[in-house]
Amino acid sequence: MTVLCLVEQDIDGAADASLRALAFSRELAASSAVAGGRAVGSDVAVGSDVAVGSDVAVGSEEADSGDAEPVGSSEAPGSPAESLAAVVFGSAAGAPADALAAAGVTDAYAVESDLLAGYAPVAWAHALARLIATSSATAVVAAATDRGNEVLAHLGAITGLPMAANCTSAARTSDGRYRLVRHRWAGSLLEDAVLDASPALLTVAVDAVAATPAAVPAAITVHAFRPDLAAEDLAVRATESAERAGGVSLATARVVVGGGRGVGGPEGFGPLEELAGLLGGALGVSRVVTSQGWRPHKQQVGQTGTRISPELYLACGISGAIQHMAGCMSAKHIVAVNTDPDAPIISHADYAVIGDLNQVIPALVTALRARAGLS
Repeated sequence: MTVLCLVEQDIDGAADASLRALAFSRELAASSAVAGGRAVGSDVAVGSDVAVGSDVAVGSEEADSGDAEPVGSSEAPGSPAESLAAVVFGSAAGAPADALAAAGVTDAYAVESDLLAGYAPVAWAHALARLIATSSATAVVAAATDRGNEVLAHLGAITGLPMAANCTSAARTSDGRYRLVRHRWAGSLLEDAVLDASPALLTVAVDAVAATPAAVPAAITVHAFRPDLAAEDLAVRATESAERAGGVSLATARVVVGGGRGVGGPEGFGPLEELAGLLGGALGVSRVVTSQGWRPHKQQVGQTGTRISPELYLACGISGAIQHMAGCMSAKHIVAVNTDPDAPIISHADYAVIGDLNQVIPALVTALRARAGLS
């Protein structure tokens, strides 16, 4: 029995949001083992960092087809704890095996296909559906990123299973159901819920779980998995140019520099982008900026954009509407730059600079460049 976690990759390997989802999945696997009576006589406890399932061999031979026969879905009491498996899209050679092993993953499935050069949500979902049977998955987990939510929504449609999004915790109960806590209303409240489905389809709120490693790294096996895909699975595909593929993810950036209506127009974001680069961070914007077409929607912070949890959020020319604050309420520190001392964001900020961002930001950029020894 397996908890299967979708792992997204960025330029550094496994994305931070996915490492958090792996930590969540490891805890879920531990709770499933205990609830199912499979931890009898073991040292595995719910909430521990033990790499559960590190002695379980899932798929000892290479899975070279999406038509593998399902593995038996029931285990007798006293059998090994549930294992943690990861799914990555790309070559087996390129899988971030070290990072996955450190998270407690015993088996990684690298989905290989000449047809999957880019992101194809329906194809990804069909590959996961086939892996559910191959691995006897009792739960499928992904980070609650745009891709994670989209792929698991498609997986729910394909399998007829319900999906619970933005979970902060989950545990399997003795009757086989799942007790969940999840974000609602952009994280402004927490919902206690029970999910009665097998396998469970869950996404993890990206800022709710720490990316903690397993107490003992697992011995990992990477399997090449080549699913049979139909033409309709690839009707929607997204590709990304090389020059846009890098950079810091807005959802996981430790520093975010935000710009709002006060920036004045698309040409005003140059200094903010430079500041974000000097701080090793990402650029974020308010909804009005994307509505005006000044910046793309993927940079939007807010209830209908990306929820962020950086160490520092530097909000420039942003009034602080409630929908925007719902997306940045998890920031550790908020610094606001605004000409209006009565702007709503000032009451949420740890520090505020009442002044013109067109003077404040260039001065800050100059100071940072001088400190770094840049001309």
